[in-house]
Amino acid sequence: MDRQEAIEFLMDHYENPRNKGDIEHPDVNLNGGNPGCSDVITMQARFNDAGKVEAISWDGEGCTISRAAASYVTELVEGMTVEEIENVSFEDLMEQLGREIVMTRPTCATLALGTLKKGVHEYHMHKRANQA
Repeated sequence: MDRQEAIEFLMDHYENPRNKGDIEHPDVNLNGGNPGCSDVITMQARFNDAGKVEAISWDGEGCTISRAAASYVTELVEGMTVEEIENVSFEDLMEQLGREIVMTRPTCATLALGTLKKGVHEYHMHKRANQA
């Protein structure tokens, strides 16, 4: 994706956010923040019986990049398992968002994914402990 396509992609997600708001009965509900930019993101996810994301959402305030990235991350992980989410790399996310644009703000670009990964990891550990 060239620079202009990346800008248009980010602006589309910023102006038309996907999956913004709350979901009912989330398995994951975690806040994350980026003090340097005043970004605050809450990531929510619910998994179905097959262990795949059946509902995902985000909410929060912050810069264009953090909000656009949160919107995109929710689309990216729809239908993924816990393990698949844990394996999504920050580097791949930066490429998909348009590295040339987001490389100056990597903490903004990866806030939503990092918050989701932490929440998913906690959910996974709690679930495994309850099955033991």
